[in-house]
Amino acid sequence: MDLGISGRKAIVCASSRGLGRGCAEALAEAGCDLVINGLDGARLDATAGDLRARYGVDVKRVVADVSTPEGQKALLAACPSPDILVNNNGGPPRRDFLELDREKMIEGVIQNMISPIEMIQQVAEGMAERGFGRIVNITSISVRMPLEGLDLSSGARAGLTAFLASIARRYASRNVTINNLLPGKMDTDRLRGGLERAAGQAGVSLAEAAATQEAEIPAGRFGTAEEFGKVCAFACSTHAGYLTGQNLLLDGGLYPAAF
Repeated sequence: MDLGISGRKAIVCASSRGLGRGCAEALAEAGCDLVINGLDGARLDATAGDLRARYGVDVKRVVADVSTPEGQKALLAACPSPDILVNNNGGPPRRDFLELDREKMIEGVIQNMISPIEMIQQVAEGMAERGFGRIVNITSISVRMPLEGLDLSSGARAGLTAFLASIARRYASRNVTINNLLPGKMDTDRLRGGLERAAGQAGVSLAEAAATQEAEIPAGRFGTAEEFGKVCAFACSTHAGYLTGQNLLLDGGLYPAAF
C-alpha cells in the first residue's frame, strides 16, 4: 500500500534502536525524510547510514536528550516544519514506589509526559496551517494495566494520554491527528533486561523465562519493532486522517478486554 507520505518530513525521537528505530525505518520505507535522535552518536550514525542506503531518503541525526529544552531546540533546528512527529523516550527504571522521591518522580513526568507535550506545542500549529500533520506518541500497555515497578512510567504516560485527549479533537478539522501506540511485550533491549532479572529471581534460564512470558500472550510470542513501526507508519499516512485521539494496543492480545 502506498501510504501517500513520500517526501514528507518526520522527526522520530529516541530512534537509534528499539521501537523508535522500527518507526523510523517504516517511515523511511514510505519515502519520508527523517530526523532521528538518540544519545549514542555512533549508533545514530550507523542507523542513519543504514536508512539512507536502503531507502534513499534524507536522514539527519541529532545527538540530544529530547527531555531537555536544548535537545528539543536541536531537533526542531534540524527540521523546523515537520509533517510527522513520533514522540518516544526512555522511561524511568523499574523501582518500587516506596523508593521514589520527589526528584525521581519529577524526572519521570518530564521524560514521559511533559517532553512530548512540549514537542507537540511547538509543531501542531505549523502542521495545522499547512493542512497536514501526524503525531504519534509511543506510550505503553501499562497505561491500561498495571506492571509491577513501572508505576512512575505508567502514571506519566497515562497523564499524557488524558492531557492530549482534548488536544486531538482541537486539531482534527485541520487534518492533524494525534494518536498513541501502546506496546505490550516487544522484543527490545528493555524487555530483555526484564527477562534477565526475572530469570535471576526465579533461578531459571533466560530461555525459560522468555517462554513463560510468551505463554501468557495469546499470540504466543513477543512483538517486533518492525511490525510496531508498520502500524506507526500507517497512523502517519494519508489514509489515517479519520483516526485521531485513539490508543492503539499492540500487545498480541495480552490485555484482556472487549473494549
